Amino acid sequence: MHEVEGFQSKRRVLSASVALIGMCAAWAAQAQTADTALAPIVVQSKNADASAIGPVKGYVAKETTTGSKTDTPLNEIPQSVSVIGRQELDDRGVVNKVDEALRYTAGVTAAPYGTDPDTDWFYIRGFNATQTGVFLDGLSLFSYGFGGFQIDPFMLERVEVLKGPASVLYGGSNPGGIVNMVRKRPTDEPYYYTETGINSNGNGFGGFDFSDKVGSSDTMSYRLTGKIAGGDNYSDYSHDLRGFLMPQLTISPDEATKLTVWAYAGGLDQVHTSNGFFPYEGTVVDRPGVGKIRRDFFAGEPDLDTGRYNQEMVGYEFEHEFDGGWKIASNFRYGHLNKYEFGPYPYLWATQTELQRIGFEGDTSADNVAWDNRVENEFDLGGATHEIMAGIDYRYYRIDNVQSSVFGAGFPPQPYNGNLDVLNPNYGQPQPTLGSLYNEIITMNQLGFYTQDQVHFGDGWLLTLNGRYDFVHTDFDNRLTPANSFTSSEGAWSGRAGLAYEFSNGVTPYISAASFFNPLVGLGAQGPLLPEEGEQFEAGVKYEPTFMDATFTASVFHIKKRNNVVSIAVPPWQDQLGEVKSQGVELEGKVNLNDNWKVLGSFTYNDVEVTKNDPNPALVGKTPYIVPDVTASLWLDYTVTTGTLEGLSLGAGVRYKGESWADEANTLKVPDAALVDAAIRYTKNDWVASLNVTNVFDKVYVESCGGVGACGYGDARTFTFKLSKVW
Repeated sequence: MHEVEGFQSKRRVLSASVALIGMCAAWAAQAQTADTALAPIVVQSKNADASAIGPVKGYVAKETTTGSKTDTPLNEIPQSVSVIGRQELDDRGVVNKVDEALRYTAGVTAAPYGTDPDTDWFYIRGFNATQTGVFLDGLSLFSYGFGGFQIDPFMLERVEVLKGPASVLYGGSNPGGIVNMVRKRPTDEPYYYTETGINSNGNGFGGFDFSDKVGSSDTMSYRLTGKIAGGDNYSDYSHDLRGFLMPQLTISPDEATKLTVWAYAGGLDQVHTSNGFFPYEGTVVDRPGVGKIRRDFFAGEPDLDTGRYNQEMVGYEFEHEFDGGWKIASNFRYGHLNKYEFGPYPYLWATQTELQRIGFEGDTSADNVAWDNRVENEFDLGGATHEIMAGIDYRYYRIDNVQSSVFGAGFPPQPYNGNLDVLNPNYGQPQPTLGSLYNEIITMNQLGFYTQDQVHFGDGWLLTLNGRYDFVHTDFDNRLTPANSFTSSEGAWSGRAGLAYEFSNGVTPYISAASFFNPLVGLGAQGPLLPEEGEQFEAGVKYEPTFMDATFTASVFHIKKRNNVVSIAVPPWQDQLGEVKSQGVELEGKVNLNDNWKVLGSFTYNDVEVTKNDPNPALVGKTPYIVPDVTASLWLDYTVTTGTLEGLSLGAGVRYKGESWADEANTLKVPDAALVDAAIRYTKNDWVASLNVTNVFDKVYVESCGGVGACGYGDARTFTFKLSKVW
C-alpha cells in the first residue's frame, strides 16, 4: 500500500516521465575589451545599486531580499541563505533546469528523480519544497498536482535559497525553506547578448537578451529576453521543443519612482522520458535474468506519448520613496497554465522481464495570482536604529484537475497484456480504456498581514523581529464524488526572532527561532487537511573576511513539523497523525580569491526522523525516503588573465550524495555516489566559447527512490557546447 501511495503522490505532482531538454544560461558578466577580456562588466538595473536583486560579482553575493523582503546584507539575516548568480550558473553549465543550479548548494537535494525535464524538484532540509516552496521575485508559485509553472534558467539573474521556515515573510510555505528565482531586469546601459549551442544528445538551443533605453528617453528602458530549444533527449524516442519570450519595460520619471511592467509566454511539446518510475530491483540492484534496466530505456509508447504545456504571465513592480524616508513597494503577478499529459508509465514488474504499465491522461488548467504591498522606513529611537517594514499580501490559486488512469478500473495487471519486455520491447500494444481518477476544481485564497523590525544597537548588535497573521480559505469541488467536496477556512500566526552580533573582523554569530505553517490541499480521515505547523531553532556563524572577497556560513538547525500526512489502509488513504523532525549541520563557502581563482564548497549532514505515526507506530524512528544523510560539493574555477593563454578558463567540481532510503520501513538503501563535472571556456573580443561536461566518468547511479517503484537514474555523461557574444 505504501508503494502505491508513494507512486500516486509522486505522479500527481510530477509530469510523469519527462523529456530531457536543454538550454539556457547566458552571461551577464562579460569582457570589456580584447585587452582586458576577463574584466567583468556588472550590468545593473536602476534598483540594483545595492546588488540585492542585481548581478552577483563572481560567485560572492553580499546582499539579498529573499530573507527579509528588503535590501539586506546576507550576514544580517538570522537564517542561512544561499545565492547562485548568473556567472556561477554559466560557469557550471546550467543549461537545462533551475533545479540543476542547486546541485552545489548546502541543505538542498536537487533533481532527486534524475532527468525529469518538465518539473523542477527541490528538497530543502529534508522537506519537499516543489509545491509550496517555489517563488519568483518573492511571489509564490504554489502548485498542486500537475498545476506547476516551470521557469527557464535563461530568464534569471539569480537563484536564492532561504533555509528554514519562510511563512513569516511569505505566508504558507515549505518548512525546510524556499527557492526564490530572481528574473533579469532592464538595465541602464545598452546590453545585447546572443547565444547558441547543442549538447551531446542532439538537443540544440538559441537565446537572445537585449536591453537599452527606449529611443532617446532618459526615463524608459526595456529588456527583451527569449529562447528556443529542441531536439533529441537521452532516453530512447524522447524529444522536445520548447521556448519562451519575456518583454519588460521600466519607467523611472525621477530617482524616487520606478515602475516595471513585464510579460512572459512559454511552451513545451515533448515525448517524455521514463526515468523516475523504474523499480528498485533492476536499477539499484540487479534483477535475475535482467541485470539493470538501461538508463535510456523508454517504457512508454513512442507513437502515443504526449506532454505539452503553455504558460503565460503578466506582472508589475512599483516603488516610490517619499522625502521623509518612507518607501512604498507593490509587486503583482498573474499566471495561467494549460498542461496535457498522455501515455503509459512503468510501475514494478509483471513477469521476470516485463514491466507493468499504467495508462494515464491528465488535463490541467491553473491560475495563479500573487500581490504584495508594503511600506518601509528607517529611523533612530531609544539609542537604536530601526529598519521597519509592514505589508499586506494576497495569493489566489485555482486548478481544474482532470485525470484518467487504469487505476480507475483496478490496479494492474489489466486483462489486456500491456506489459513491456525490457530486453525486447514490444511497443505498439493496444491501450486500455481509461477510467476517471480525478475530476476536481480547487480554489485557495490566502490573505496575510506582516511586520518586521531590524534593530541595530550597542555598536554591533542586531535584533530581527517578525510577526504575521494569515487567513486561508479553500474550496474543494470533487465532481466525481460530490460528498467529498468541502470548504475550509483557517487562520495562522507566524513569528521569527533573531539575534546577531557583527564583529569588526567580519564574523557574525547568530541565533534565531521561527514558527511556520504550510497549507495543504485534500481530504483526510478527519476531514479537510489542516496546515502543517511547527518551529525551527537555528544557530550559526557568518563570516565575510576583510582581506578577501568571500562569504562563509556554518549553521545548525532543528525543525519540528506537526500535522504530517501519513498513509492509512482505507479511503481517503491518508490522515494527519504524524510528526517529523529534521536536524543537521550545514557549511557553505563562496570565494572570489583573486582575478584568477573562484571557489565554492558545501557540506550538509541532515538527520530526518519520523517522531509520530499513529496508524503505523513501526515507522517511528525511521527516515523518510529520498533525502540523503550527507551531501558535499566543491567547485574550482581558474582563469588565465595574462600571457599567451589569456582568456582561457578551466573549471572542475565534485558532487557527493550519501545514502538514502528507498522505502518507508528503511529496509532498502540507495547507495551513495560521487560525480565529477568539468568545464573549459575561452573568451576573446566579447566572444565566449564553452564546453561543459556533466558526470565526466559516466557513472551509472540512482539519484533516489520515492518508493520501490519510483527510482530515477542520475544524468549520464553529457557534453554541452555553447557559443555566446555580447554585441
